[in-house]
Amino acid sequence: MEKLWTKNVSMTQEIEKFTIGRDREMDLYLAKYDVLGSMAHITMLQSIDLLTEEELKVLLAELKKIYHQADMGEFEIEEGVEDVHSQVEMILTRKLGDIGKKIHSGRSRNDQVLVDLKLFIRDQIKDIAGLVKNLFDELITQSERYKHVLMPGYTHLQVAMPSSFGLWFGAYAEGLVDDMQYLQAAWKVTNRNPLGSAAGYGSSFPLNRQMTTDLLGFDSMDYNVVYAQMGRGKTERNVAFSMASIAGTLAKMAFDACMFNSQNFSFVKLPADCTTGSSIMPHKKNPDVFELTRAKCNKLQALPMTITMIMNNLPVGYFRDLQIIKEAFLPAFDELKDCLQMAAYIINKMEVKEDILDNPIYDPMFSVEEVNRLAREGMPFRDAYKKVGLDIEAGNFTPNKDIHHTHEGSIGNLCNDRIQALMDEAVKGFNFGKMETAIANLLKD
Repeated sequence: MEKLWTKNVSMTQEIEKFTIGRDREMDLYLAKYDVLGSMAHITMLQSIDLLTEEELKVLLAELKKIYHQADMGEFEIEEGVEDVHSQVEMILTRKLGDIGKKIHSGRSRNDQVLVDLKLFIRDQIKDIAGLVKNLFDELITQSERYKHVLMPGYTHLQVAMPSSFGLWFGAYAEGLVDDMQYLQAAWKVTNRNPLGSAAGYGSSFPLNRQMTTDLLGFDSMDYNVVYAQMGRGKTERNVAFSMASIAGTLAKMAFDACMFNSQNFSFVKLPADCTTGSSIMPHKKNPDVFELTRAKCNKLQALPMTITMIMNNLPVGYFRDLQIIKEAFLPAFDELKDCLQMAAYIINKMEVKEDILDNPIYDPMFSVEEVNRLAREGMPFRDAYKKVGLDIEAGNFTPNKDIHHTHEGSIGNLCNDRIQALMDEAVKGFNFGKMETAIANLLKD
């Protein structure tokens, strides 16, 4: 199969296989976005008289058919075809003849894949933001449901001070607020249009880059054409950092849940369909879903470094090294989305044990409450600290478990309404509607 860039030099099959790698497989993630970029590009080409109105009409009609094929998962890159760009252009040329060959005017595969990636990432960020918000909602609901149920707080994995399930669930909810802010920063970096930068040095055609920016619903463009190309790898790395932030929250929460589910703690009960048995021990109920979530999320936290190591020491301009980023980056979104869905499901069905503190091993965690009570009554803090310590050692300490914390963010004042407001503000900052409207207009008949 002839390549777009072929002249008169033949290539051995081994070299071709090595250079193409997994591009054909990875490009299936980008197929419908490649079509969208082409639709915007040729609409612009017609506006500068590089296509006629009739040519634009028939090209758009065929591209919409290809888009719907890709959206339904029916698009295929044929054996011997190098990438998604070649496949789309070949389909058009088969159907429309020489008209199909005109769609590449004024662009390179470099800015073509750049815009494909940005369009793909935008959709993925939208999905992830929705799933983060869903998990957040489940955590806030559980925080409110169990806000009066006390549990031990730990430092150094030693029983420390009173905590509550309201605090535990709410802590991860607020963590997701920060993660959402990070995701919003990644969105802003992504939502800029590189199309028209061509191979990284622009074009002698009088391209209207603002037009394609508007047609695709970008907030602005990557203005400098050299920087647009430099953004390859940098965009993926920044997005990967935001994904790693979410993954870090999930991994930590999964570890807690696995630990709290164990018989030594027995604080929570995970849903039965999220645990598995042992092949030899009939009593076992293993928290496999959260263990896999922890492992997958720890792997995701390595993604930014993987991307950095591929692109960090490249000078200005395009290099084929960047192709390899796709293999690590594109599938990572599905993995993170799966983890978010599983976490929300388990949190929703997680049961909390409400009589944990009946066990006297947790009595010492109320020691600080007693020290503070004595200090409020006038005893110097260090004297109160020493007295309570000696009472504990002598076996004379009787805890008062009726505690009242009132300051913001404490057991008695979770501030979940304010955490909710922070999340609502973060969600509003994305403005996904502009993107959705632009794409809908591009695809409408």
